[in-house]
Amino acid sequence: MREILIVGRGGQGAQTAGNLLAQAFFSAGQYVQSFATYGGARRGTPVSSTIRVDARPIRLRCDVTQADALLCFDASLLDQALLNRTRPEALIVVNSVRSPEEFAVAGERRVYTIDGFKLAEAHNLGRFINSALLGAFCAALRDPPAEVMSRTISETTPDRRPENLAAFHAGFRTGEGIA
Repeated sequence: MREILIVGRGGQGAQTAGNLLAQAFFSAGQYVQSFATYGGARRGTPVSSTIRVDARPIRLRCDVTQADALLCFDASLLDQALLNRTRPEALIVVNSVRSPEEFAVAGERRVYTIDGFKLAEAHNLGRFINSALLGAFCAALRDPPAEVMSRTISETTPDRRPENLAAFHAGFRTGEGIA
């Protein structure tokens, strides 16, 4: 079973990204368990989305305490308390202009950075970074397949579908370089 954590701030799209990722895994034939936490349920407060994925039905019903992968929408949230919720060898993808080496993390965690804002703006999405970050995360995680995630975005995005797909694919290409 794979456990994934997505963290961000209210309004950044972390919850939407978690829902899209869970839906893509399900579309790819996996069993999925997904739940979210909303800090103060207002823009700017920390939020998280947790996903479990397995080839078999998931019976576990507790919190994720040792995630295999983490997608962080806001680098200011990447503190020791959050790292303690990941495995020592976890994959961590962070929305940041900083280099991975600038993030001091213990263990064998693999930290990769992507400038989600730059990619989103390049595809006329303004500050909506979730498609670009999902692209990089899926490529680095090597799952779900790009075609499945692309189809999920296409089927569920009510507005700016071409822009979201373009940002996803740009993020995916960036993620392939870090994987």
